Amino acid sequence: MMRNFHKVALTAVAVLTSTPAFAGVLDDVLARGILNCGTDNTAPGFGYLNTTTGAMEGLDVDFCRAVAAAVLGDATKVNYVTVTDKSRFTAVQSGQVDVVFAHTTLKPARESAITVDFLPIMFWDGTGVMVKTASGVESIDDLNGANLCTTQGSATETTIANIITANGWKNQVLTYENLEKLFGALTSGRCDAMFTDKSALAAWRGNSAVPEDLTILPEIVEKSPFAGFVAANDSRWRNALRWISYGVVQAEEWGINSTNTEEKKAAAEPAIRKFLGVEGTTGADLGIPADFMAQVITQVGNYGEIYERNLGPDTIVAIDRKGTLNALWTDGGAIISPLWD
Repeated sequence: MMRNFHKVALTAVAVLTSTPAFAGVLDDVLARGILNCGTDNTAPGFGYLNTTTGAMEGLDVDFCRAVAAAVLGDATKVNYVTVTDKSRFTAVQSGQVDVVFAHTTLKPARESAITVDFLPIMFWDGTGVMVKTASGVESIDDLNGANLCTTQGSATETTIANIITANGWKNQVLTYENLEKLFGALTSGRCDAMFTDKSALAAWRGNSAVPEDLTILPEIVEKSPFAGFVAANDSRWRNALRWISYGVVQAEEWGINSTNTEEKKAAAEPAIRKFLGVEGTTGADLGIPADFMAQVITQVGNYGEIYERNLGPDTIVAIDRKGTLNALWTDGGAIISPLWD
């Protein structure tokens, strides 16, 4: 019996030692030379196809570009794969995309049941409601009996169901594939109240022919912290993307931007020199180039530059960071990076 036990044990060791090392997403991206990034193309400010320029733009798009700049040294090496609220998790689990940045709310069930790993929160939003101004609706309390609508596969479906149950209302709930179709349902009269993230409501209202014809109700139905995500259990890839995300925030805090990166490489602070890859082994330890953050900031910008370009007061979304959770922690907000030294 003892001889058989040793034989089984030795066989198990042989199997373990002959198993090839796991090749993760980072190796795939490096070998491919291009990042497959899942994002929306109907969400102005986040992921949107500009029909005038033919280019993808938005906060989520810029995070795709930041990953490509960090890992491949070139922010243009991105294949944008359109995902919807319904398809985004399957896309990353199936390997169709390497990462998803698509205005996705971080929730525990999505890490436990859907099995994805979230990256740092990069935008704080809240679920809101938009109606036609002519409807006379001034509050969510006025929506009993109305046709309510949102996107398919979104967490907002559950939110609406909870509101109806809690109030004992009688409503029809309609769901649509993406934000463009959802907005079309509201403006055509197929639904009376459009439920989605307040940032998306502001964008679609601001981009409409007559913004005054639409009213965003004052209530925030539910908090919505947005984060990118990757397939679960690939810590090497997740960790690299986590620190790339944190890095754009730290760059803003240190005053490093797209125009002064080279100058900052000569900074007296060792932490800044390590951050920009002048010294230290941070990049090598993560499996990406030493100057990964210098590439990101030079080609894409720090968090403040990314935010202002896509969501700031001079855009159609026009969401001022001041006094909100989307300000840096040093300004009373919730956008923060851990220590880099």
